[in-house]
Amino acid sequence: MPSALSAVLCAALLLMVTMGVRQSSGLFMSPINTSTGLGIVSLSLALAIGQFVWGAIQPVAGAVADRYGPGRVLATGLIVLALGCALTPFMDSSFGMTMALGVLSAAGSGAGSFSVLIGAASRKLDSAKRGQAAGIINAGGSLGQFVFAPLAQKLITTVGWMGAMYALAIAALAALPLARALRAREPMVSHAAPDGSGGLRHAVRDALRDRSYLLLHAGFFTCGFHIAFLITHLPGEVGLCGLPAEVASTALALIGLANIAGSLLAGWAVGRWRSKMILFWMYASRAVLVLIYLASPQTEWTFYLFAIGLGVTWLATVPPTAGVVGKLFGTRYLATLFGLTLLSHQIGGFFGAWLGGLALEHTGNYLWMWYADALLATIAALVNLPIREARMSPAVAQA
Repeated sequence: MPSALSAVLCAALLLMVTMGVRQSSGLFMSPINTSTGLGIVSLSLALAIGQFVWGAIQPVAGAVADRYGPGRVLATGLIVLALGCALTPFMDSSFGMTMALGVLSAAGSGAGSFSVLIGAASRKLDSAKRGQAAGIINAGGSLGQFVFAPLAQKLITTVGWMGAMYALAIAALAALPLARALRAREPMVSHAAPDGSGGLRHAVRDALRDRSYLLLHAGFFTCGFHIAFLITHLPGEVGLCGLPAEVASTALALIGLANIAGSLLAGWAVGRWRSKMILFWMYASRAVLVLIYLASPQTEWTFYLFAIGLGVTWLATVPPTAGVVGKLFGTRYLATLFGLTLLSHQIGGFFGAWLGGLALEHTGNYLWMWYADALLATIAALVNLPIREARMSPAVAQA
């Protein structure tokens, strides 16, 4: 199915841009604070609001894409993302910074992110290939982090944070042809799974009454807390350890590089094992890695090895999470229902980014955030176990 493969690859490349720009935001905190004097707590709140907005836009963008097709949604998202980046250097107040980074950039990135892209690709594939497609698309986002984090840091060093922001805006606009390539609406592949035949409102109502769907949200909330805390405050943690800023950008790049493999592996695994068990082991491994990090000397190589370990599961939770939603409710409204799951992820992200700033302000370090992160990861692992998901048949598992 060449058209389906083309859609998957275009979606992966587009996610590379939107996630690459978004996941580099933490690198700008220190230079923006130095330039504007707004304070780490104020900037943390702006980025925390951005975490929430990025999630809140997902079900809205997904619903619009489900009804009218993804092309216009994606193009609009890229334009808004570019506008947010371009306006950021002109903001010298907390409110202005929140509007540029926390609303415009986040909303634009969210409209060009997982729910729309995975929903668009999944509707063109049969159930056996959806997991692999989600893994490939997800790997595109990880590649974006690998490419954009060191690039943004290099630009900040050479042309300043304002010039780096303008460059990110240009990168977002350069991705518009990819949105155009995804604009075509093709007939859906027939699926055996239920399709929410009562309409979007009924599909959402039924999903929110489903215990398994709510448990999936609870686990994904923790994933958002974990990722947003690290993306926003890893540069600050590196600085507290007396290490140069390049260590943070390199660590973020290593997370992205490791997650390319992790995402592809997750997409492959979804077709062979139950997604809830994959999620259990992913979240449990994060708790273990955080505890190992806390017990280790904070050197450059500790950060690099920690980044590689975390990177394997970083955004690799997306394919099994989307897989569970697809198994429970079918793909007709997958963009909307998975978008709601991503909203839970980003509510967690809001608290991860915001509370990190408060912890640094009141205690001078992030120690209690690390403890909370390990505890929440353990809880996330456990809440996935009761999720209703049929065992994989031997024929599917061996395929």
